[in-house]
Amino acid sequence: YEIVSRDWSSDVCSSDLDADGLLFPGNQPPDYIGGRIQTVDLKTGEVKSLYTEFEGVGLRGPNDIVFDKQGGFYFTDLGKGRPESVDRGAIYYGKPDGSPLVKVVGPLDHPNGISLSPDDKTLYVAETITGRVWEWTLESPGVVSQAGAMFAAPGGGRLTVGMPGYQLLDSMTVDSEGNLCLATLITGCVTVVSPKGEILRQVAPPKHDPLVTNVCFGGADLKTAYVTVSACGELWSCDWPVPGHKLANY
Repeated sequence: YEIVSRDWSSDVCSSDLDADGLLFPGNQPPDYIGGRIQTVDLKTGEVKSLYTEFEGVGLRGPNDIVFDKQGGFYFTDLGKGRPESVDRGAIYYGKPDGSPLVKVVGPLDHPNGISLSPDDKTLYVAETITGRVWEWTLESPGVVSQAGAMFAAPGGGRLTVGMPGYQLLDSMTVDSEGNLCLATLITGCVTVVSPKGEILRQVAPPKHDPLVTNVCFGGADLKTAYVTVSACGELWSCDWPVPGHKLANY
């Protein structure tokens, strides 16, 4: 691993808890205005709200997003917590032109990381608090197969993997072999899981931080992993043995 940047603001909010110089997620702040998917014009910096609600109910905490080869995108709405209650989340499908939002699956328990298999046929979602990854077969953009078992996840999903012990999950990405690379909380690492649900390895930054929150691939050959370490507010990079999956771009 190499340090790329430090002392940037972590991906946690103003209501978070400061413990010995480390930031940890807290409850919904009193001035929270609701969740939204926004577009940013990279030339002008103009910000516009694309989605703020679904069928009259406001989004509660959009978290991760992934585009498919058709130009649409799936995103998780994790929700927010309060001292005596917590939101239930869902997966949605939208388009950059603001077409009507589609609710793909829900409710879910803190859906966070989201990815597509390299062939765009399987949708993966990581639930933070349960430490589980669920998968759904896609029949068409924004539509999942209902062929799962009776007691499967909502929408006919299947359990890909459940993390052993007390390990929570945040963001995820997929490598070119279809393995899931999961930002793993508490343990503070990236967990690599095969499409069959086998835990292949865990890769941790040299300095332990319980909030390894995001991972993505970059570089000319997509063999550099970039990892956010949020409690201390650092960005690390390392060489990765398998190239990342090239994401759809438009």
